[in-house]
Amino acid sequence: MNVDRVLLAAPRGFCAGVEMAIKALAWMVRTFDGPVYCYHEIVHNQIVVDRFKAQGVVFVDDVLSVPVGSPIMLSAHGSAPSVVDGANERGSYMVDAVCPLVTKVHHEVRTRAGKGYRIVYVGHAGHEEAVGTMAVAPDAISRVESLDEVAALDQFTEPVALLAQTTLSHREWEGVANAVKLRFPDVWTPGRSDLCFATTNRQASLTHIAKDVDAMVVIGSANSSNTLALERLAREIGCPRVVRINRADELPDDLRGTVGVTAGASAPEELVIEVIERLAPRDGFTEVRATQEDEYFPPPRHIRQLQNAMETAITVMCGADMASHRTYDDRSISASAVLASLSA
Repeated sequence: MNVDRVLLAAPRGFCAGVEMAIKALAWMVRTFDGPVYCYHEIVHNQIVVDRFKAQGVVFVDDVLSVPVGSPIMLSAHGSAPSVVDGANERGSYMVDAVCPLVTKVHHEVRTRAGKGYRIVYVGHAGHEEAVGTMAVAPDAISRVESLDEVAALDQFTEPVALLAQTTLSHREWEGVANAVKLRFPDVWTPGRSDLCFATTNRQASLTHIAKDVDAMVVIGSANSSNTLALERLAREIGCPRVVRINRADELPDDLRGTVGVTAGASAPEELVIEVIERLAPRDGFTEVRATQEDEYFPPPRHIRQLQNAMETAITVMCGADMASHRTYDDRSISASAVLASLSA
């Protein structure tokens, strides 16, 4: 390769929901005798999934295949109510690692359906988040992702609500949403956008450097919706060359000039470092930050409860003062560090 310099997009990589889910699953792996079962991939990144498989985590597509009495985690993408119920019934301990932003959409679906609305949901067919969301009120929801699908909708007699898969890009959302609003002028929309702030921020950071690069490298897996949205965006805004890779050894050897690098919301920082090392830019790299991102999601409720119980038990058994003992600070360690420790 003959790379002069690298422009490194920021924000990039793990979002708050992915951080939360990875740390939660790592905590379960270290707390329970294996195997720990996880419904669907914890996040859409093969390196992350493989790292957990090496620790004995078993990923399943049906909670009924989990042996009764096993610890179970549900993925960050959100699960159908029947899946949550099944996991509660079969698991010795069940943790739902759903992203809070997805939980918000599930709540909106449940609330609007309960008020008699027909919900038009903009999302990708077959995506795990879309499947789980639609299962919240299957008789009251219609999924669309194109202008043709909007045009094919019935002229509903009930009031209409417009909701979205959180990992859509603004470009995927805007045209379809506008078409829905034209067909149903009185459509209800939430006061706060359903689109994930992290997805939006990563697209903004890519756009910020796109005009200055000869090629754009997008790091992330092919089943990651927000990664594919980054790849599409780079092509749409005219990057001369766009390469999506899972890891550094997939980089083509003929990259030249200035190369932009970004990563989808489920890609670990270790992959970014490996990519920069493989590119070996003569003039080094410059991080270009489009916006600040400091969102934090605490561990899932059942993890917090178990952590508190264990901390209390250890404090009491050691004869320490309960009033002065220090609680575990989840924010003090990143998911990238936790992930790296799993391979140590």
